[in-house]
Amino acid sequence: MRKQVRYPLYFILPALAVYAVLFVFPTFSGFMYSFTDWSSYSDEVNFIGLDNYRSLFSEGVLGLAIKNTLIYALFVTIFVNVIGLMLALMLNRNSRVGKFYRTAFYTPVVIAPLIVGYIFTAIYSPEQGILNQILRTIGLDYFAVDWLNDSRYALLSIIMTELWRGAGFAMVIYLAGLKTIPKDLLEQADVDGAGAFSKFKNITFPLLAPSFTVNFLLTIITSLKVFETVLVLTNGGPGYDTEVFNTLIFRNFSRGNWGYATASGLVLTVVVSVIAITFLRILRKREVEM
Repeated sequence: MRKQVRYPLYFILPALAVYAVLFVFPTFSGFMYSFTDWSSYSDEVNFIGLDNYRSLFSEGVLGLAIKNTLIYALFVTIFVNVIGLMLALMLNRNSRVGKFYRTAFYTPVVIAPLIVGYIFTAIYSPEQGILNQILRTIGLDYFAVDWLNDSRYALLSIIMTELWRGAGFAMVIYLAGLKTIPKDLLEQADVDGAGAFSKFKNITFPLLAPSFTVNFLLTIITSLKVFETVLVLTNGGPGYDTEVFNTLIFRNFSRGNWGYATASGLVLTVVVSVIAITFLRILRKREVEM
């Protein structure tokens, strides 16, 4: 028998070097700078301990940013998965019409969030926007509001924009999961007289557990890091009613408060990591139980 060839470990050194330069070094340097007064207003960088974190947690803006980010992440995660699953169940056929609609629903995913933001800025325009024009045409003038500048509707408008953009990605993941379900199980369920809901509850949904885990985690991580869409649509306004973590970080970086902004970024990293790891353990346990 031939001896198994073992490649030298130094073959991975170029990849490790790139990883260290682009990820490890910025991460550790950012961690260190979060404990300094690094800013555009001084050439000196002084160690100030936890002062950035004290200032961050003493300001009311952080509380609003956390609340808005969590509300956004909650609704987007739930409804992106619900809509994506419904689309996958409806389009799980190899017909031309099914392929057309799968492509149509997935197309928004490949559009850059900035472009999506500009498109929906025009759609939500209070006077010329197509949404309000449709509402007025069908006699629903009362619902024709200033979607992006009214604090009652601004965050909802951002959430609806993300549902339009992200549901197609969830649909593709669920479609891939549906293709792995053995047809024999569904045919046997038909023979036993099981209805559509019974087949979904007892066969389809349990076997989609891995797809649900992937979709849920990707959606919640992406939602917690939302930035471009909020920046273009509302820039955190009106006031701070749609301020999220990343717009808070961006605002402080643009003002030259780099150490403070780095501390904000570290807090966001911790929040995302804790939430993602917690839900990963819960979802993995669910997969095993099913």
